[in-house]
Amino acid sequence: MSLAPLPHPAGPAPACICAPPAPPAPSPAGGGEPDGAAGRFGPTHALILLIAVLGLGTGLFLAGTELETVFALLGGCGAIGAATLTAAGGGRRLMSLVVEAAVRSGAGK
Repeated sequence: MSLAPLPHPAGPAPACICAPPAPPAPSPAGGGEPDGAAGRFGPTHALILLIAVLGLGTGLFLAGTELETVFALLGGCGAIGAATLTAAGGGRRLMSLVVEAAVRSGAGK
């Protein structure tokens, strides 16, 4: 199967008549995140995570995974998510206390 050739104009192609680019959004002073709810964890995020966790758990169970394995996997995902949100939200002090407690319990102190 061959494609039909496309017609080409005889003369040079016209210049692009594009709209001028929009000016960039002003950045916040100090280089931090802009004000607003763009970087916050809100109810919509929580609902999406709830649906994802329920869907993942249901899918694993229907695929024949043992129930205690499903709970262990979802618990691990929840722990990783909580640690990520804590670190991103500026809760580094709380996170350091949790990590220190986990290390001490692992070391048997």
